Amino acid sequence: MEHAAPPAWVMLAYLISGVFFILALRGLSSPATSQRGNRFGMAGMLIAVVTTLITHEVAALPEILGAIAIGGGIGWVTARKIAMTDMPQLVAAFHSLVGMAAVLVAAAAFLNPEAFGINGADGLINPVSRVEMGLGIAIGAITFSGSVIAFLKLAGKMSGAPILLPLRHVINLGTLAAILGLIAYFTVDQSPWIFWTITALAFLIGFLLIIPIGGADMPVVVSMLNSYSGWAAAAMGFTLHNTAMIITGALVGSSGAILSYIMCKAMNRSFISVIAGGFGAEAAASGGAAKEQRPWKRGSAEDAAYMMQQAESVIIVPGYGMAVAQAQHILREMADVLKKQGVSVKYAIHPVAGRMPGHMNVLLAEAQVPYDEVFELEDINSEFAQTDVAFIIGANDVVNPAAKTDKTSPIYGMPVFDVDKAKTVFFIKRSMGGVGYAGVDNDVFYMDQTMMLLADAKKMCEDIVKALQH
Repeated sequence: MEHAAPPAWVMLAYLISGVFFILALRGLSSPATSQRGNRFGMAGMLIAVVTTLITHEVAALPEILGAIAIGGGIGWVTARKIAMTDMPQLVAAFHSLVGMAAVLVAAAAFLNPEAFGINGADGLINPVSRVEMGLGIAIGAITFSGSVIAFLKLAGKMSGAPILLPLRHVINLGTLAAILGLIAYFTVDQSPWIFWTITALAFLIGFLLIIPIGGADMPVVVSMLNSYSGWAAAAMGFTLHNTAMIITGALVGSSGAILSYIMCKAMNRSFISVIAGGFGAEAAASGGAAKEQRPWKRGSAEDAAYMMQQAESVIIVPGYGMAVAQAQHILREMADVLKKQGVSVKYAIHPVAGRMPGHMNVLLAEAQVPYDEVFELEDINSEFAQTDVAFIIGANDVVNPAAKTDKTSPIYGMPVFDVDKAKTVFFIKRSMGGVGYAGVDNDVFYMDQTMMLLADAKKMCEDIVKALQH
């Protein structure tokens, strides 16, 4: 049967909802406007949900409202309790829910097409709707299983190292080809086995695509899964003739794709090489064991406090180690003490620092670091040559000069901070034995102007603050 065009006011309401979502994305582009962006997103979703409920004959309205209340309650409690350092795995978990929602909606539409208005004159689902449904359930299932693996890796419940299966590329390409072939065949044969086989293969390929990807590529994975969830929603929006879903899905999908491109550019890697997985797998085995015998200097909290008190300028480079140690608050306190003593303090944020896009920005914002003190790589990198102290806390690969000099390094070509040009470098890490997720040693450890501060990042910053105050 033909799907009736919605009333003009419904189209207007969905358009307003879409405008709110665009304003939400615009607001989320900066920590200073992120709260306003979240409010726009909430308003847009409220308009979309209310409009959908009003324009449909909903026999189970109490059940739907109850489900919204339960889901909203779980989300509210989770948001209140979750630590900011656990935000990457929370985002991955949310992506998995979006993917599963697309799968469940597609399954409902397949099992009861009349309720969704996607039947043709012959009583079968329209061929175009079958393509949209097939793509929606495939992308949704990939998003779900891939996000579950990303969650397990980020939460430390699964090794963050690449897990390389034999013939993985052949298996992946073969599975993807089978999914696309079955979607094409689905347009001429509506048999349930085709639908459920597409679903099962999509769940499988999501798992296979993410397990070979190591921790160094997690920012790209998070933004990629974000994009997938958007395209899954957009595909189901076409199937359901829901303008709001199409607009929202397209916005999320395109913004996630752009973010993935930015992340790949920040690592000087192609999107295909990330999907192929295994970043640093070969280097991890050799990760600089021979270099550990090179001479290096060990510093103390008192050394760092004295040198930074004498400095005119200090640039702090935070990384995932800061997040693990939850050192952002004491780090801000250290910076506040230095600023009171007349020292200029800035923060340098690499696009791929941490485990998701903007991870370091979120943590610094939580610690109430002023936004005007936080700078992106391209805006501050030239200042290292004039700065007195580069203070590196928990970062490694993003300050590794091998990216500029060693063509055999797995991170060669990745833009990194020029901390090696600073007059003095303090480098906080737990031990000299560890290397970054890329699995390569760092020449900065062994420079004449570098002092290694081997300790838990939070404990070391606490000791530095005490030394600064004496």
